[in-house]
Amino acid sequence: MAGNSKVLIIGGTGYIGKFVVEASAKEGHPTFALVRETSVSDPVKGKLIDNFKNLGVQLSYGDIYDHESLVKAMKQVDVVISAVGHMQLKDQVKIIAAIKEAGNVKRFFPSEFGADVDRAHAVEPAKTAFATKARIRRAIEAERVPYTYVSCNSFAGYFLPGFAQPGAAAPPRDKVVIPGDGYPKAVFNYEGDIGTYTIKAVDDPRTLNKILYIRPPKNTYSFYEIVALWEKLIGKTLEKTYVPEDQLLKQIQEAPMPKNVGLAIRHSVFVKGDQTNFEIERSFGVEASELYPDVKYTTVEECLRHFV
Repeated sequence: MAGNSKVLIIGGTGYIGKFVVEASAKEGHPTFALVRETSVSDPVKGKLIDNFKNLGVQLSYGDIYDHESLVKAMKQVDVVISAVGHMQLKDQVKIIAAIKEAGNVKRFFPSEFGADVDRAHAVEPAKTAFATKARIRRAIEAERVPYTYVSCNSFAGYFLPGFAQPGAAAPPRDKVVIPGDGYPKAVFNYEGDIGTYTIKAVDDPRTLNKILYIRPPKNTYSFYEIVALWEKLIGKTLEKTYVPEDQLLKQIQEAPMPKNVGLAIRHSVFVKGDQTNFEIERSFGVEASELYPDVKYTTVEECLRHFV
């Protein structure tokens, strides 16, 4: 543990943040979580925080809008990982400012945890969300803060239970709606593995000032291939309806918030193929399952078997 960097996670009680906190503690990093004092008494977040304490995580009280608490928390650590939610993405400039003042942080992981925003072809309103993440990247680079950007692509726990079917909580057993022609490939990763790969990168010089892509071969599927795998597992052929791109674009324009954001992301991932339509070049990125072959990641097939 003496050689492991001290890690501060901001947004640790959020959807992906809790997996990052757990991975950090389990990998032997002295781990700190920035939490609001009100979160301790929150019925849901309070349970997560109790779990953090059981893992040996130290709590730092504050939030990103309290500069003094941010700087104080950062002075205790070597690496800062942000897992803040969508509404706070733009406010990560406050984290950058605190890192500059603290002066001791040797790497920052901003809240990304999705597609590579510099190589996506999203339409509105997802385009604006991606642009916010891209602006944070440029701010980090302008301030010369050492970084790693984590491009984990799709959350398996979010997509696979319902195959992105409206209102579905389990994979379909009769009919399935496929955006586009179903052939562009996407990547689906179990959230616990995303946490593990993120923490593996913390002290790795190969990931410094690089994008860490989590693109394992056994988790890279087209929508059509996912449906075919599911059909094989349940021994049944589904009735398929294909939604052409122009129709999907019309749905995005007509849908209310936040449904339109989800549809626009679906268009980016499953029609434009934004998670896999480029090669990872050493000049800007590295791939997690190649760097860390010792990590036994959960495959898409293993995830789907839970629903059979």
